[in-house]
Amino acid sequence: QVQLVESGGGLVQPGGSLRLSCAASGFTLDSYNIAWFRQAPGKEREFVAAASWSGGTDYTLSVKGRFTISRDNAKNTVYLQMNSLKPEDTAVYYCASGAYARSQRAYDVWGQGTQVTVSS
Repeated sequence: QVQLVESGGGLVQPGGSLRLSCAASGFTLDSYNIAWFRQAPGKEREFVAAASWSGGTDYTLSVKGRFTISRDNAKNTVYLQMNSLKPEDTAVYYCASGAYARSQRAYDVWGQGTQVTVSS
């Protein structure tokens, strides 16, 4: 069974940091493109970051320079390091595998999401 499971979300103050994890089972993550999306209350799901199987990365403008997507092949896990967090980053964060693109329709396998809340 192919599955992605996110973890690492929580409550953090503005300016703080969190590292989200996306653990894969049923396939090897380093052979696939992986992306992070997020969805805030009342808003559509939006692209955050992506990593291609060959090492390329892409970030939406609002997180560029603050967030970093990376892989740990030994743990079959992809991470999203989030620094300098802002209240606007509050959302449920999802990881997904599929095509290397910014459209959520390009991704075939999705995790269940992890909540990130940035508040003072």
